[in-house]
Amino acid sequence: MIGVGILRLPGPIAAALGDVPLIITFWIAGGLYATLGAVSVSELAAMLPTAGGFYVYARRAFGPRVGFVVGWNDWIANTAAVAYISLTAAEYLGVFFPRLAGHSQILSLSVLALVTALHWLGVRIGSGIQGAISGVVGIMLLALAVSCFLVTPHAAPSVTAALSGSAAQLPLFSLASMIAVGAALRSIIVTYDGWYGAIYLAEETTDPSRNLPRALILCTTLATALYLLVNIGFLHALSLPVLASSTLPAADAARALLPWGGAEIVTVISLITILSVLNATVLVTPRILYAIGRDGLFTERATRVSRSGTPRVALAVTSGAVAFLIVTGTFDQIAAIAATLWLLNYLSAYLAVFKLRRTEPELPRPYRAWGYPWTTAIVILGSLMLLVAVIMSDLRSAGFAALLIAISAPAYGWIARRRAQNAT
Repeated sequence: MIGVGILRLPGPIAAALGDVPLIITFWIAGGLYATLGAVSVSELAAMLPTAGGFYVYARRAFGPRVGFVVGWNDWIANTAAVAYISLTAAEYLGVFFPRLAGHSQILSLSVLALVTALHWLGVRIGSGIQGAISGVVGIMLLALAVSCFLVTPHAAPSVTAALSGSAAQLPLFSLASMIAVGAALRSIIVTYDGWYGAIYLAEETTDPSRNLPRALILCTTLATALYLLVNIGFLHALSLPVLASSTLPAADAARALLPWGGAEIVTVISLITILSVLNATVLVTPRILYAIGRDGLFTERATRVSRSGTPRVALAVTSGAVAFLIVTGTFDQIAAIAATLWLLNYLSAYLAVFKLRRTEPELPRPYRAWGYPWTTAIVILGSLMLLVAVIMSDLRSAGFAALLIAISAPAYGWIARRRAQNAT
């Protein structure tokens, strides 16, 4: 969860909103939305501790056809995440190797190829190292945010006037302001996304009925507090126009506080974190195809696992799809596609909570969503509103996301026919 979003997107969010109180309000709202989402999904995770993510809940609540569509959607969303994480890694590598800075596609494809090769061979960053890296970046961001308040910044004082062309400067409810707000919400969704990551490893979790809800809710709450503190710190150390124009805000804040070496240290830690997040996402994404294939809703080859424990066919398909997105889209376009698909994933899970409460009330629920049905209803309404805002902010990317989802219908029909033929 603490990775690419908070390291790259505070700047675009500030540029889209253009007003300090508005920026803080949106970060708080995003955190509340993610936390209430974690409260609802925790019920499903504790009740159905099976690997496969949102696909598992949709299949149980709505049947194999809807389950397949949600699983397909989830796989594409994670594929998009791998693509924009790879592009972000290329941006950071360009800082260290300026001659390569103008070749982001080649760099990102090279990073993807390297990580794919490592997973193909079964070489992974262990969970302990992965957690340590996440801890280091969390401590770095916390220390950086606190330093922004304790040390007199070298940057100009924060500007209170709203930025020109931002949502704060545009007429309320105008199309332009709604597009700006949609762009900010899209980036906030991308930043907070990942709060549900533990559900993909449900089968490998000790005492999942107890530990999954704790992991989802506690980690989302802590990340929300960290994100809020970091953004307030950035706004204190950097002027609003400087933050709005920054693609590496953590490094820029460190440069304002420590002109000699601060930005370089932060950039190195950020790059290591991004590569760590990329490793984790590449680990998870092929396993969505594996789970779908295990239930007979995808080619059986996707379930074949090498001696090293890697589903190689699923990995190859995933990496090929990521490469396609990198070659055909920009960071903003791919992030817009991911945000649209993630919101649909969230909606499927929240609706599944309602459906399973009604159709399977006797199913053991080690954890019951706090505040149900109101909290779940709030995130459903919020998801619908966010979906409209994200679509309006980038119709082209939303249309491409819709096309990718639409492909699932003939794909499911073909698979269903194949299964019927094999059964006879």
